[in-house]
Amino acid sequence: MDIDDTDREIIGLLAQNARQALADVALRVGLSTSAVNDRVRRLVAQGAIRRFTLDADADALGLPVLAIVWVALRQDGEAAFTEFATAHPGITECHHVTGPWSYLIHLRCGALAGVEAFLAEMKAAGFLERSETMLALSTLRRAPLVPGGAP
Repeated sequence: MDIDDTDREIIGLLAQNARQALADVALRVGLSTSAVNDRVRRLVAQGAIRRFTLDADADALGLPVLAIVWVALRQDGEAAFTEFATAHPGITECHHVTGPWSYLIHLRCGALAGVEAFLAEMKAAGFLERSETMLALSTLRRAPLVPGGAP
């Protein structure tokens, strides 16, 4: 995948606001609107831009509880778990991780009872060897991935 600094700048601008006009992006990066449009199409075709989406407020949607769940799977449960995790509507992120855990899950719920129900669902399905759950008290920062933003 060939991505230059201008592509990174375009991705960064769209990550901050995917609804902005390509003409505005073009002004910021010093290209014509058609050149930016061509680059965006290429970046989408290459998979550098996976989708255009929105960032909804979890509280406004009635999902104020963020649970971080560490999961260690039983030896025979990985295929069924991955199918479950990719389809579960409350899971906003699920990462396969190194170390003593198998996966790290971010779960959004309307109340603490939803966290308990989620854990009961995973236990009933037979996925869990063990788990550990933490609740986020507040969020200091949520940001889109912007190229060049990481050290």
